[in-house]
Amino acid sequence: MGARGVLRTGEGGRLLFYCPGCNEMHQVQTGDGPGPRWGFNGDYDRPTFTPSILIRVGHYVPGHENGPCWCTYAKEHPEDDHGFKCSVCHSFVRDGQIQFLDDCTHALAGQTVPLQPIVEGGSEK
Repeated sequence: MGARGVLRTGEGGRLLFYCPGCNEMHQVQTGDGPGPRWGFNGDYDRPTFTPSILIRVGHYVPGHENGPCWCTYAKEHPEDDHGFKCSVCHSFVRDGQIQFLDDCTHALAGQTVPLQPIVEGGSEK
């Protein structure tokens, strides 16, 4: 993978960006190919992806609402600092900004922040 602007490029048209709300990388697939694909404006410094990007983890994944998840695992294993959690991150990436929608479960819900250049191990701060 190579860094380009505020994105990292991957195989199969994958583009990755650092999400400061989740404190991890998110990816979308662009161009032709199987699976869901996003539109991309071609600007690696001020990207726009369409449509919105929705990441669900744990009991927020449709069909897993009542099953075991990271929340139940954490309660059953309080000594295990695994770092995983059930969450929702829903955003629009437009003109180099991440607009976090109100259904996000992290602290940046409802806010818009600029994408940051990617450095090894996460994002420039």
